[in-house]
Amino acid sequence: MVDITPAVPSGRQVIEAYGPRGFRVSGVAYAGAVIVFPEATLSWQAAAMADVTMDSLAPVLQRAGSEDAIEILLLGCGRRMMPVPPPLRVGLRQMGIGIDAMDTGAACRTYDVLLTEGRRVAAALLPPV
Repeated sequence: MVDITPAVPSGRQVIEAYGPRGFRVSGVAYAGAVIVFPEATLSWQAAAMADVTMDSLAPVLQRAGSEDAIEILLLGCGRRMMPVPPPLRVGLRQMGIGIDAMDTGAACRTYDVLLTEGRRVAAALLPPV
C-alpha cells in the first residue's frame, strides 16, 4: 500500500475537516469561520462574504513586512465561489498578498497542499452553509 498523505512538518496547522458548523484543524474543533495560518488558527468574526474586508482580515495584514508575511490568502467563500470585491483585491495586492477565492472545500484542500510545499499561505474560511 502506498501512503499518499502529504508530509506536513510538525507544528503546522492542517485542515482535517469542514462542515456547516465549522472546522477541525490539527485536532481542534472551531465553530464558525476561521483564519488558518501555518502555525496558528484563529476564530474569525466574518459570517458572510459581505463581512470580508480589510478590517476583518487584520490578522493577515498585521504580518505584512515580517518573516511571517503571507504571500497567498485563500478565501473559502462557503458553498460556492464568489468574486472578491476589486477594492479588497487591490488593497491586499498593495500589501504584497495575492488572494484566491474559491468554495470552502477547495480552499481547505488547496491550503493543505500549499502548506506541504512550504508556501507562505493562509486560509480565511467561511463554513459551507
